[in-house]
Amino acid sequence: MSLQVRNLKDTIGSEVIASVEELLKPEVAAQVRQLLVERGVLVFPRLGISDEDQVRLAGLIGTVREEGEQGIFKITLDNKANAQALYLKGSFNWHMDGTHDQVPVFGSLLSGHVLSQEGGDTLFANSYAAYEALPQAMKDRIADLRVVHSFAYSMEQAGIERTPETEAHWNSIPDQTHALVWPHKSGRKSLVIGCHASRVVGLDPSESAALLKELMDWVTQERFTYCHKWTVGDMLIWDNTGVLHRATPYALGSGRMMHRTTLMGEEAFA
Repeated sequence: MSLQVRNLKDTIGSEVIASVEELLKPEVAAQVRQLLVERGVLVFPRLGISDEDQVRLAGLIGTVREEGEQGIFKITLDNKANAQALYLKGSFNWHMDGTHDQVPVFGSLLSGHVLSQEGGDTLFANSYAAYEALPQAMKDRIADLRVVHSFAYSMEQAGIERTPETEAHWNSIPDQTHALVWPHKSGRKSLVIGCHASRVVGLDPSESAALLKELMDWVTQERFTYCHKWTVGDMLIWDNTGVLHRATPYALGSGRMMHRTTLMGEEAFA
């Protein structure tokens, strides 16, 4: 195996040392995918990968989603570089990508190009490991519960102003209801929660809010999380099907710029 791997936490994250040339070998990319599924988040420090090679690597790991410029979506709060910059403020809260779809994205590759002076760390929480560690009584309690996920609710949680324009956009993305506990084809289970989880079906509002908060507090404990402090040239890959993520807040004019490539979903929510 041509990869040098060092686990960052017991429950989540591995640092991987390899050259871009090595990573673009199909057999090595297959090893990267397997490690990604096992560890949730992979960190490639100071890799310095080009946009073209990032998309090539993504295509060896899964199926690249068409977005941005030839598979590269620019993560920035600068609306001159990204017309959707306003909505990226929602990334400051814990979330999964694609809960407004039936099939969420499998994962994402993210490389650091320009960093902010303050904030801008990226945090990850392993909801596979968090589910496994739940007391049996809680597993039994939540086994059959379903949760409504709302784009509008996540935008409100992010403090984005409600205007006729923003509300029209929010309402264009319909709510979706998913099982709180997602039994995957692999046999593993993860929790489908985040800032977009607006309510638990069948519970009164206070009980629903209390349960979702309890579970979020559980999943985002230090033992299930990894915080990445960026260096220019770093690349991260994470498994979106069982890992929540968020960025720590950074200034609108910081110039922070990340390049993301997204892997199409492969398994529908339960």
